[in-house]
Amino acid sequence: NEVRRGLVTNSQLLLSCRSGKLTPSQVAKNIIAMLEDCDKSTPPLRAVVQWDQEQIMLMAEASTTRYRNKCTLSCLDGIPVCLKEEFKVVPYHHRVGTVYLGTQPETEDATVAKKLREAGAIIIGVSNMHELGTGTTGCNPNRYHKIPRNPYNPNHFTGGSSSGSAAAVAAGLCPVAIGTDGGGSVRIPASFCGVVGLKGTFGRISCHGSLPLSYSTVSAGPICTSVADAAIVYSILAEPDLLYPYGLKQPKATLSDMCAPDLKGLKMGVDWTFFKACDAEVLSACEKAVKHLQSLGASVVEVSLPEMEETRVAHVICILSEMRDFLQPDFNKHFHEMNLETRASLALASQFTALDYIKANRQRTRSMRFLQEIFSSVNCILTPAVPCTAPRIYESDLLTGSSDMSFTVRSMRFMQLGNFTGIPGLVVPIGYSTAGLPISLQVMAKWWDEAVLLRIGLKLEQFRDQTKKPSVYYDILA
Repeated sequence: NEVRRGLVTNSQLLLSCRSGKLTPSQVAKNIIAMLEDCDKSTPPLRAVVQWDQEQIMLMAEASTTRYRNKCTLSCLDGIPVCLKEEFKVVPYHHRVGTVYLGTQPETEDATVAKKLREAGAIIIGVSNMHELGTGTTGCNPNRYHKIPRNPYNPNHFTGGSSSGSAAAVAAGLCPVAIGTDGGGSVRIPASFCGVVGLKGTFGRISCHGSLPLSYSTVSAGPICTSVADAAIVYSILAEPDLLYPYGLKQPKATLSDMCAPDLKGLKMGVDWTFFKACDAEVLSACEKAVKHLQSLGASVVEVSLPEMEETRVAHVICILSEMRDFLQPDFNKHFHEMNLETRASLALASQFTALDYIKANRQRTRSMRFLQEIFSSVNCILTPAVPCTAPRIYESDLLTGSSDMSFTVRSMRFMQLGNFTGIPGLVVPIGYSTAGLPISLQVMAKWWDEAVLLRIGLKLEQFRDQTKKPSVYYDILA
């Protein structure tokens, strides 16, 4: 299945390195040439915004030596990865999509960067992101970042805020990237760019060393070429971190039954009224994907997701209030250095009161209780990933940015429940629109049950007959 997909996966890279057909050093040289090409292309891809040839080659050569001596560190040894600029990665600037943060090179890794190094991964750089994670298009017109392009159609957005991470994976620069997700920021760009995105349970993967923009809604997660790759990265990153209190009491991460031959016995919850609130092409593809899962033995149970409008509003109040609180000094001191959209979002956030925030958190308690009841009768909840495909980039967006609140609200429609209540979610590409843009389905499960998502995700991948190669694609095995 992975070979049929046509995109390079972690597994294919591993096979090439283990067989001696290719060394991590050769792969790294290919990537460096491709990163140079990305910067010169018209328009520039702008997926990886900071990279260092010497750093890449140092890691690659160390990995090549380990392969030669048959003492590799993990399934990620020699695998190229990039991390969203929201994470601290030595020796890059921790700009978080801005022009004013990270004035000096970073001297300490975020926990996820440290773990990836310990696993032998080759960090090829840090990836572009929506400024301070404040939007879902990925549009960031400032001088350090510019607009990342969707590899399936460079005239369309990647989605955000982990925009560069999704673009880098879709374009073949690396089979693995790391993002953060406070309102769909892993899952939206993964969906728009036709790759796999996993938002772990809140606290499952450490966010220590990332800018704490919203402490109650943000989870970290991998964006990958395949579900198998997402499972490998998840199994390496998902564990308690003493420096990150939210995940200290988590149960052990497992991949139990992930490779079961079918889905017999699994009950999939669908709220059809909620499910159908999307574009016709998206709905058609998602309904067919659900039937495919049923054909493998899973049953569909109709469920009602109560108070979704209240949940949507409460999530916005929580995430924006927390961001505004954390960024208050920035808003006062660096207002004129922020993108116009960021200023507008933070100005809106200043209108929320303490009473609004308290009521929003009461709604969170209600929403979590509703989900506890629903998950007592089903194993997962299915929705489309995003109600539409990636939106077009206009000339004005390149100069002043894009601020379309109706699109932001719509793009987060199926995302917010996971962020607000902390449950995990996985998006898997299932097809394409008539314009050739990717469409994905989302699977959500109860807290800490990422294993069932990955099990269903593997079967969802079989639904697609083929994976269309993006119009911008680099083959790092060539």
